[in-house]
Amino acid sequence: MHIPGPKSRFCDGISRRSWMQIGSLGLGGVTLPQILQGKSQSSHSAKAKSIIMVLLPGGPSHLDMYDLKPHAPAEIRGEFQPIATSVPGIDICELLPRLAANADKLTFLRSLTGFRNDHNTHWCSTGWESHPPMPSSPIVPGFPPGDWPSLGAVLSKQFGPKVSGVPACVDLAPVDPDARFIMRTDPGQPGYLGAAHAGFQAQAVERRNITLNGASLDRLSDRRALLTSFDQFRRKVDSNFSDGMNEFHRQAFEVLTAPRLAHALDLSREDGSTRARYGLDRKHSNEREGKTLLDQFLLARRVIEAGARCVTLAFSRWPFGRMLQGDYNWDWHKDNFNEARGALPLFDLGLSALIEDLSERGMLDEVAVVVWGEFGRTPKINANAGRDHWPNVAGGLLAGGGMNVGQVIGSTTRWGEDPLSRPVHFREVFATLYRQLGINAATTQLTDLTGRPHYIIGDHQPMPELIG
Repeated sequence: MHIPGPKSRFCDGISRRSWMQIGSLGLGGVTLPQILQGKSQSSHSAKAKSIIMVLLPGGPSHLDMYDLKPHAPAEIRGEFQPIATSVPGIDICELLPRLAANADKLTFLRSLTGFRNDHNTHWCSTGWESHPPMPSSPIVPGFPPGDWPSLGAVLSKQFGPKVSGVPACVDLAPVDPDARFIMRTDPGQPGYLGAAHAGFQAQAVERRNITLNGASLDRLSDRRALLTSFDQFRRKVDSNFSDGMNEFHRQAFEVLTAPRLAHALDLSREDGSTRARYGLDRKHSNEREGKTLLDQFLLARRVIEAGARCVTLAFSRWPFGRMLQGDYNWDWHKDNFNEARGALPLFDLGLSALIEDLSERGMLDEVAVVVWGEFGRTPKINANAGRDHWPNVAGGLLAGGGMNVGQVIGSTTRWGEDPLSRPVHFREVFATLYRQLGINAATTQLTDLTGRPHYIIGDHQPMPELIG
């Protein structure tokens, strides 16, 4: 797709076809004007203004991250030892020393429940395990026509964009087929709310062959040329399309041409000390080609700072994709401990940098952070030194957003097979996040494609431990 189109040009060289194609630039596979049609529909007092959701697709091992069992038999406890954190009485994996130092800013969830043995981050994004058929993910009945909307789509529907020119929901996750196969679903999917509220897929825009007066969006690394092209194109169009333009197309055009989002995606604008904090100042010799996905954490902060309400990212070693093809995710059926030695230090670096950065900028109280995957891993180590799928219980992290932190919620049984105290259904986490963001999940209903209303998270309530 090319924005400068052939034939039928206006006198300044911009074609009608070019203008119409601006309006169809896909955001999450939908049109750019549609994503901007959300209207504010909630007036509840909010403690948080935005949320960053960090997905760990593949199913991270709760037993090797936040809920170690050092006194269990060797075939359960594994190879890692717990270390003390900044909060007395809370221990986590020795491979997470930076997060341990920031434990006073975190809540560790050790008893998450409600999952299925289904490689699908659908529940992480929407709060619902039921879904239509997906690649290698069979149908789970109970979803409404159009499927459930993601948390970001709900925020878009209820509040609309917070800042002109910045979509309410931005999806930083890779969009190549292998990566999306692992997640099975789009983190910013609009579900029954419709295309107007789909997440802006930053990498989809980056990879398409789209040009504005010679600046290519297929590689946003050349962002200065892109911004120059944006400015030139905007000046030309302003004089020709000021009258009679659909207001939503006007907003869509602003997303495309205003510098705010493009600046947020331009990491060259970040100072060297901040880039170093996120590990972006060096090659990582133990990673393929020395590359990592650590930049996603810094991009998330920058996009939130630019005005997005919800940013999602999928983190793993680079490149994120199918492990059977030699890429990486968190599905460690074999060689679990060597995989952890590669992934956990990077995760520890990126997430701790994000938390510290938000805190030092005075943003953490207003930005909720949630970190999780689609299920946990088996307590018993298999014959390939791996851990298999374990939907009985999983772990997660929460930070910021005005929530109570510096605590552990829940515990598991002796070997980590099941919740022991305070089972936490993942919809309780969603209810809490919605509350902090100003949406009362107990009273808010949204209408599916048949006109039937649905409570956004069923009858689950916010967690008193986090909001009391």
